[in-house]
Amino acid sequence: MSHKRIPKRKAAIAVGGVAALGAAAILLPNANASQDGAANTAAPRTFKAADASDLASRLATSLGDSFAGSYYDSAKKQLVVDVAGGDAGTVAQAEKAGATVRRVANSRTELKSAAKTLRTKATIPGTAWAVDPRTNKVVVTADRTVTGTRWNRLQSTVQGLGSGMATLKKSTGTFKNFASGGDAIFAQAQGGTVRCSLGFNVTASDGSPAFLTAGHCGVSAKQWSDAQGGQPVATVDQATFPGNDFSLVKYDDPSTQAPSEVNVGNGQTVQITKAADATVGQQVFRMGSTTGLHNGSVTGLDATVNFQSETNPGGTDTVNGLIQTDVCAEAGDSGGSLFTQDGSAVGLTSGGSGDCTNGGETFFQPVTAALQATGATLGAGGNAGGNGAGQQSGGDQSGTASPGDQSGAGTANPGDQSGAGTAAPGNGSGSDQSGAGAGDQSGAGTAAPSDGSGTGTGTGTGNGSGTGTGTGDGSGISSGN
Repeated sequence: MSHKRIPKRKAAIAVGGVAALGAAAILLPNANASQDGAANTAAPRTFKAADASDLASRLATSLGDSFAGSYYDSAKKQLVVDVAGGDAGTVAQAEKAGATVRRVANSRTELKSAAKTLRTKATIPGTAWAVDPRTNKVVVTADRTVTGTRWNRLQSTVQGLGSGMATLKKSTGTFKNFASGGDAIFAQAQGGTVRCSLGFNVTASDGSPAFLTAGHCGVSAKQWSDAQGGQPVATVDQATFPGNDFSLVKYDDPSTQAPSEVNVGNGQTVQITKAADATVGQQVFRMGSTTGLHNGSVTGLDATVNFQSETNPGGTDTVNGLIQTDVCAEAGDSGGSLFTQDGSAVGLTSGGSGDCTNGGETFFQPVTAALQATGATLGAGGNAGGNGAGQQSGGDQSGTASPGDQSGAGTANPGDQSGAGTAAPGNGSGSDQSGAGAGDQSGAGTAAPSDGSGTGTGTGTGNGSGTGTGTGDGSGISSGN
């Protein structure tokens, strides 16, 4: 088979066609960390979500058994740390670091023990559970397929844990993997065409260009194409599912361009600069080949999901260690990227319930775990280009960025769509800017560069309109009909 060079827009693809972007799915600017340690070191500090995640990891280690979880209060921009037991010195240590401390009843050991009991007694297809640090409980969810004796068994197990330890709720949807549908990456498998979404471009341990996607996509087919019915352009190197849910897929052509970015539609991108662990309460953005760009927040960590097995009738495919969110997803979004506004890769779409009309919950494989397991590194492989002054246009509108360390501009798509614009940070002179439109939805635009100066504007026309402006200090405003 002759290899072909994938254009940059294909190599970076996480979605094909127009992104489904609503007014609620706009990349919002980060709040700058505000730290004043001169006067009162015990006063809670404000953090960016990524900085809060780093602090939570450090406190989890330093507080030891007293640490019972943490979450990010996005409204106050503060990290809240749960402490079970411990002395006054333990609390003072966390407060000195800038966290808000809550005394809670359940320790991390007790919460993990409750989750272990659920795994032993209630591993039922259509169930999921995760520790919710905001309630200091294990939240157990059952989808609509859990009925009769299975429901009774689950309910009895949760009740046995005690009302102060676990809660049980029903989901109106069905937990499933989101493979099939969409138009990003394709493979032929037994039963027909499988379609998933590319997550993040990486460099494999041998230096070759590759990408991460869902494990259940990788175990279903070995070779993948960037077009339905097209020749394969990438081959699965490693795939893990169930247990975990990630695949490392190497491009067949070692000179393939594989830039470290997420395509948010219409050839516009968000630069991905690092991998990061998720934090409960953190705002995140998901890109997928079926539904495009949507946002929401992290609601749980180390989640367990029990999918109905597609290969073993009556069996269960259990995946552990997932990120739980309230972001919607649909078939074809599997493997798609979960990332933050500041360009951090967070997760790969695994599965969930619901859809992007009625809402739902979606679970993600942590990227940090996938990188560690595969030996891959986040970043461009092959002949990926660097960042530069960015400029793009779409239809009757355009956005430009002034050079600097980075600057942002947003654009909106015309037609029956209102506009949204985002600017992604970069390391070069200026940055790539991204913008997307959504049908008959109101839009807004923000620019959120990190270090540097410059201004950008974007406009959109149609049944709705949106504009975006931003400055290089990370501020931005949004407006739309």
